[in-house]
Amino acid sequence: MEQTQARSNIYALLSRVLMQELDDEMLEMILKDAAIREFFPSLKDWEILENSDNKTLLEQHINVDFANISLLHLVPYETFYTREDQKIETGGANPVTDIYNEYDYIVDYAKARVVSSDHIGIELEFMHYLIEMELRAAEANDEDAVKHMQFAQKTFLNKHLLKWAPMYLINVKYESRTPIYYDAAEMCLEFILADNEYLSNGKAA
Repeated sequence: MEQTQARSNIYALLSRVLMQELDDEMLEMILKDAAIREFFPSLKDWEILENSDNKTLLEQHINVDFANISLLHLVPYETFYTREDQKIETGGANPVTDIYNEYDYIVDYAKARVVSSDHIGIELEFMHYLIEMELRAAEANDEDAVKHMQFAQKTFLNKHLLKWAPMYLINVKYESRTPIYYDAAEMCLEFILADNEYLSNGKAA
């Protein structure tokens, strides 16, 4: 149960960092929470961090970098990588629509500020959502539901995130100009690969 909760928390963190610009609260959490800070090891060598307040860090560095990796130079949407024409599918034909509907997952576009439901931040949030469903099933001692949710996680990873996210994340590592997004991309890449192995080694049917 503890490992499952940890997985849920990591997906939630990755989703938040890769879905939207950071705000002061999120930056403070990364900088001050020792457990979270461990996921961003390159911060310790970032000289700008020592001589700038949060406002400067966000406005002149971190959120500029976010725009670079998610709006200007790179495209964080599954269909861009999986369609031959490299167009983003924003309608009901999006490949994630059916599985989202199957598990009553609704994308809050106004909050997320994305143009399509196959944004990497949304897909990571969906993994968090599935794991939270697994945790509730475990609390209810519903072993069949637990196994079903583990299978759903493994299926989504293999049919969606692992089909394209590694390419995007490798590009983020190359394009990023701040340690926040370099580390986030490296962490996400390593984590989804490791999580798939975890689910494949007897955790999911």
